[in-house]
Amino acid sequence: MNANTNSIIVALDVSTTSSVDQLLDQLSQTDDRPAVKVGMELFYSEGAAMIRHIQQRGFDIFLDLKLHDIPNTVERAAYQLGQLSIQYTTVHALGGKAMIAAAKRGLQQGAQQAHVTPPKLLAVTELTSISEKMLVNEQHVSLPMTDQVRQLAQLAEAAGADGVICSPQEVTTIKPFVNDTFLLVTPGIRLTTNPADDQQRVMTPRQAAEAGSSAIVVGRPITQSNQPANAYMTIKKEWLIHD
Repeated sequence: MNANTNSIIVALDVSTTSSVDQLLDQLSQTDDRPAVKVGMELFYSEGAAMIRHIQQRGFDIFLDLKLHDIPNTVERAAYQLGQLSIQYTTVHALGGKAMIAAAKRGLQQGAQQAHVTPPKLLAVTELTSISEKMLVNEQHVSLPMTDQVRQLAQLAEAAGADGVICSPQEVTTIKPFVNDTFLLVTPGIRLTTNPADDQQRVMTPRQAAEAGSSAIVVGRPITQSNQPANAYMTIKKEWLIHD
């Protein structure tokens, strides 16, 4: 993913088909179609039928379930996800090297079974809702946030992941330590006029582009806007500043 329209992923943070269709109707009015993120709320509510529904409407899908379990369980779950013909999915990097590698195997085997292209595997480093203070006091990690995220990114790459989910604030720290093709996908994107909500480590689309993010994930600034299509186009304009 380069800094282009296909690297803007809109998080469908809703739980019903009607709400999804309202958002997809809005996004279909723009001059391109961003990828969309299906998270836990929507997938647990509607299941794989929702994946097929969105695909029929012509959108690429990032299925964000953040698998985190023992390697065997993750591999079997990933096998199912690999058959869905989605473009991206996630595991937690904190699950370890063996678990990430198991997820990669499962995705590849599931995709082979279904005769589709396997999705890119992205490993979540530290959630953008985690602050430096929480890292120390709750996770008991003595490393600074940037070092913690960098090491998790390197672990994920060594395990075969195609990229990581990280805050845009950590992108410049990670980039020198991973291959150029390794994806750095960044949520925590807010316009200067948006509230941070529960996010702790945020940047604007322009700042994320300047830092070198491969793609940005944007939810509430678009989905909770009175005019989602306009909000998307505003974010796109900032994101493509250096394109």
